[in-house]
Amino acid sequence: MFLKFFYLVLSLSPIFAFSQEQYVDMGALSFKNNSGESILAITLNNSKDWHTYWKNPGDAGLEVKMKFSSNGQDIELEDLPWPAPKRYIEQGNMWAYGYSDKYAMFFKLPNELKSKSLKITGEWLVCKDICIPGTRTVEVNLDNNLEFKNVGAFLDTKKTIDIYNKLPKNGNLEKIQIFLTKSSIKENQLALHYIIENADFSKINKKVNIITPYLRPLFDYKHEEIYLDTQSNTIYGRMYLDWDGLYESPEIPLPQDGIFKSPLMAKYLIQYPNDTEAKIVTTEFKQFTLSGDAELTENFKKYQKLGEKTKVTPSTKKNEASFFYYILLAFLGGLILNLMPCVLPVISLKLFGLIVHSNESKKQILKHNIFYTLGVLFSFLVLATVIVLMKLSGDQVGWGFQLQSPNFVLVMIIILFIMALNMLGLFEFVTPGGKKLGNAALKKGVGADFINGILATILSTPCSAPFLGTALTFAFTTNIINIYFIFISVAIGLSFPFLMTGFFPAFIRFLPKPGMWMDHLKKFLGVSLILTIIWLYDVYFVLIPYEEAGFTLNLLLLVTFFTFYLRKFISKRLIYTSIFIIFIALLLVQSVKKSSVKYEIIGQAVNKNYKWNKWNPEMMKSNNGKPRFINFTAKWCLTCKVNKKLVLQTDDFSSFAREKQLELVEADWTHRDPAITNFLQGHKIFGVPAYFIQKANGEVISLGETISLDKIKKHL
Repeated sequence: MFLKFFYLVLSLSPIFAFSQEQYVDMGALSFKNNSGESILAITLNNSKDWHTYWKNPGDAGLEVKMKFSSNGQDIELEDLPWPAPKRYIEQGNMWAYGYSDKYAMFFKLPNELKSKSLKITGEWLVCKDICIPGTRTVEVNLDNNLEFKNVGAFLDTKKTIDIYNKLPKNGNLEKIQIFLTKSSIKENQLALHYIIENADFSKINKKVNIITPYLRPLFDYKHEEIYLDTQSNTIYGRMYLDWDGLYESPEIPLPQDGIFKSPLMAKYLIQYPNDTEAKIVTTEFKQFTLSGDAELTENFKKYQKLGEKTKVTPSTKKNEASFFYYILLAFLGGLILNLMPCVLPVISLKLFGLIVHSNESKKQILKHNIFYTLGVLFSFLVLATVIVLMKLSGDQVGWGFQLQSPNFVLVMIIILFIMALNMLGLFEFVTPGGKKLGNAALKKGVGADFINGILATILSTPCSAPFLGTALTFAFTTNIINIYFIFISVAIGLSFPFLMTGFFPAFIRFLPKPGMWMDHLKKFLGVSLILTIIWLYDVYFVLIPYEEAGFTLNLLLLVTFFTFYLRKFISKRLIYTSIFIIFIALLLVQSVKKSSVKYEIIGQAVNKNYKWNKWNPEMMKSNNGKPRFINFTAKWCLTCKVNKKLVLQTDDFSSFAREKQLELVEADWTHRDPAITNFLQGHKIFGVPAYFIQKANGEVISLGETISLDKIKKHL
């Protein structure tokens, strides 16, 4: 800020206020754009090696300004985006953004100026070894078509229109991920980080920034740093920015919790790749991460910094091989999901359907299994689309994010409860597989198979199976097309066993033939769904307080049960059923309202024999010379519960923790927590479980999604 003030005072000093026509000249012309609008083009011509400044002049300087008047009255003209600037590095490593040689600025001419004169006054600061302020005035007479004879224009109409057609246009971040972190080198400073996956290094223009910020209050941007990971063809960018809220009146302190009081909008000019037009993007920052900049700085040491002399040769073949490697991992992860406890109840229902259809034709079996697969594919495509939209909006998202929504969990409880009542015989509808349970007649519809595929997907997403975590890490950090490829691969893996039985029905011959025993199995599956509901019930009351919504949900389940009981054993009259359905709808609406209550998790006791501390990002800055074990978990994560039971709640683990004076820390992600999301994504992890060790020297090691006591001992 001081440098900019110093330049301003120096440039306006009388010693530099001499004639400047030899350094910058100005002209004007008009033309019609493709929409028939009248456009005023102000052309400027800088002398050789001299430059003027863009809207954001950089470390110092003043932007070019245009003033307009007509008949002695000042007027405002709507300005269009400025041409993309170049970058100039001046003495003392001062960075500037602006223009040299000939360029143009554009404004819309309103109908009110027809047959009037227009006075144009330009003001600028032009710099070489010294900076000189200057001004120039041009006056034009507009006719009834808003046209005038070109006055001193330095670009002909065709070249001017070419510049106009290449002006930056509004766009979105697309392949660029952008986020804010707390600076690791200075108080009251943030770091703007951005990542471009699958990048083409040959399309970087070294004379301009990849991202050039527009000026905004509170943010004082520094220089762009670009690092190139040649192994994965990834561009990492960083730009520090000082927090200027300290100079506001009243003072606006940098939030200590990383969450802005109200979202901050920031605008950037993107000039990558260099074979496309620059675009203007606006992004919203709701928060910044409290850690991560130091880890990224350490990673940058392994990469080539743009501008160094090392030759960059992107490894396209390796990148393609890596892509198919992640596709394979996604498929294997989806395949293993069939064995995970989250999805077993629905998979059991599908197996029940296979038994029901074991005597049908190959064509019919294939048809049922294809519709089940379509349900899985549809659900994963919806998930991928939601994730893409959230990423484009700048939001943070992880695997299993939907179970962080109490309303979603509520709907799942009701759906599974109704399915359980069907399994237990309170009413009949077509179950996954296409038949009524027992010996009822076969129906032709395959909609139930499709719904079964959707349910299998919904219940599988809280699980992070082996191989799946690695594939999802790639998906959440890659481009939009690859996200869809990865999610489709997981979907095919999840539905693969049933696809195989569809094409090769002989695989289901080992299953017993349909009979009366199936009625008992039906009730067993109903109980398995009840157990799933109990799990979701537990998740629901971690997301919101029981005292706020417990009575309403319990009453909703009771009335739902009695509605089906009434029709089964008391009366099927429509009037009674309608009354209960209205009551159910009112209770459901009330439950949704209750779900909006915010609730802070106190933390789960992972091991009652040993104290666990609640995680926060600040604690990662220091561990007082003691080792630390961190468990990232969530109530809705059944894999987390299995690992907890098999490892973290054992006496062996407690004894080891005491012996090593190991600090145990738990981060609960049941609620959507930006701090946890950002920390995990900073380590390229997008779901739970996730386990970390922080050594006595402060080094953080990721153990992945599976743990054992031996694995923990090895890394300590």
